[in-house]
Amino acid sequence: MIFDRLKRFSIVLEGAERDGPAAFSPGQAVSGRVVLELAAAVRLGALRLRAMGAARVHWTESRSAGSSTAYTQSYSDQVEFLSHRDTLMAPPDNGEATVLQAGRHEFPFTFQLPDTLATSFEGKHGSVRYWVKAKLHRPWSTVKKAKKEFTVIEPIDINTPALLAPQAGAKEKLARAWYCNRGQVSVTAKIDRKGYTPGEVIPIFAEIDNCTSRAVVPKAAIIQTQTFIARGTKKQKKSVVTSITGDPIPAGKREVWHGRALKIPPVGPSILQCRIIQVEYSLKVCVDIPGTSKLLLELPLVIGTIPLHPFGSRTSSVSSQYSVNLDWLSTIPEQLEAPPEYSAVVSSPEAEQSLAPPCRSELGDILEGPFFAYIQEFRFRPPPLYSEVDPNPTSDSIRPRCMTC
Repeated sequence: MIFDRLKRFSIVLEGAERDGPAAFSPGQAVSGRVVLELAAAVRLGALRLRAMGAARVHWTESRSAGSSTAYTQSYSDQVEFLSHRDTLMAPPDNGEATVLQAGRHEFPFTFQLPDTLATSFEGKHGSVRYWVKAKLHRPWSTVKKAKKEFTVIEPIDINTPALLAPQAGAKEKLARAWYCNRGQVSVTAKIDRKGYTPGEVIPIFAEIDNCTSRAVVPKAAIIQTQTFIARGTKKQKKSVVTSITGDPIPAGKREVWHGRALKIPPVGPSILQCRIIQVEYSLKVCVDIPGTSKLLLELPLVIGTIPLHPFGSRTSSVSSQYSVNLDWLSTIPEQLEAPPEYSAVVSSPEAEQSLAPPCRSELGDILEGPFFAYIQEFRFRPPPLYSEVDPNPTSDSIRPRCMTC
């Protein structure tokens, strides 16, 4: 049998980690080789290659049509992104088989990815997958197959005006119990931008007013929403990516978050351009109110792949960030209150008297904040150049004025 003589039949992609999938971007060339190791000479027919990429969704729903009749409705759809075929070894024109001697044989291949592809994804009701499959044919024998999956990551640059825009919102709710009004709970929250990348920290600025007679508990969480679409019907799955819980707020008190940190764990980027699968994120600020439903405030997020440009760069995207940050000035109260990390090092009177910006080691992460970026850009300007020459010399034609006249 041929397959007793076949020691190895596999696909190797360039750039792939050992025992792991290779990662590519849309529009990039994918190169690799099919490796064939034979223990003895073998007569073969053809070696064909196919690259595929598609998004698929499928789920079922049980429906009733009366008291005793029930049936299951199935929903499925598919979108093809990539389809490439290639023949790496064709049979001779005379119809006879090709004889390969014992040893190692490699068949290289290259194909181009389309410019528009969805990011690889695995969900409960659907997936976006890409793979390369090789088929080895031999006359009067079964076909031997080898398959290699690879990952595609659609680039999402958060350095765009739409994703650098601050997000803010406000909501309020009346707490009721037994048809009695126990007061109102309100929350306002804002974040400095809409786009983030995994590993970044989202500073949350929020105010929670508890005008009820009982304590409430504020929380914040990043929610991932997977949406699957088939035959005009949507199926959603929501999950909590990460969350934080604040201290209980007593009755009649107010809680203020001065940049409460919420770190984004390693998650997949947003998928927004696929027709049947969408992956979206949002920041939810929640207030647990005893005896009634929760108060929820939702701010949209986009998880990208290209991080924010480094501080101090003079690119158009960062300059647009400065212009966006001007909107924060209208929301700053008259009496400034520094974040805890900053006030632990420099008090408010010292900060007003000092004209030099504090060093990065003292401030920690506060230098990354958009408000300080604006202050450092426009307030701490260098002094004019010093010159030994008087720019306004006294003219000799002017007669000195007599002080006794």
